[in-house]
Amino acid sequence: MTLSIGDRAPEFSLLDTDGNLVTLSDLRGQRVVLYFYPRDNTPGCTKEACAFRDNYAEFRSQKVVILGVSADDAKSHAKFTAKFQLPFPLLCDVDAKVATEYESYGKKKFMGKEYMGMFRNTFVIDADGKIEKIYRNVKAEVHPAQVLADLVSTD
Repeated sequence: MTLSIGDRAPEFSLLDTDGNLVTLSDLRGQRVVLYFYPRDNTPGCTKEACAFRDNYAEFRSQKVVILGVSADDAKSHAKFTAKFQLPFPLLCDVDAKVATEYESYGKKKFMGKEYMGMFRNTFVIDADGKIEKIYRNVKAEVHPAQVLADLVSTD
């Protein structure tokens, strides 16, 4: 089954960098930008995270919660968060279970080699827990500004 706009967003509970459990249903009443990215401290992922950081005040003014998700552990997330002063939680999906439910984990190719990895996808989830918008295989640097522009235009 392919996730589509209007579908109920798959429920999840994941630990953040500080060991807090973040559960999607606890965020009802708020819009959520759930972005999946391959790895902490890699060039594209750093650009994407920093672009979300640089637009963070505007996302918050739209009452939007930003959550980054990768298969990295809390220690890696903590270093990444501290190094780039990320003001939003990074969630630890070490077994890629949530990413799989969100069709954001699977077979990738790089330099002729196949491997399993995280896709750079983003889901905007509305206040009722339904998928409002889906961005697949995004361009790291410009993507956060695009999401923000779309959120502002749909208000």
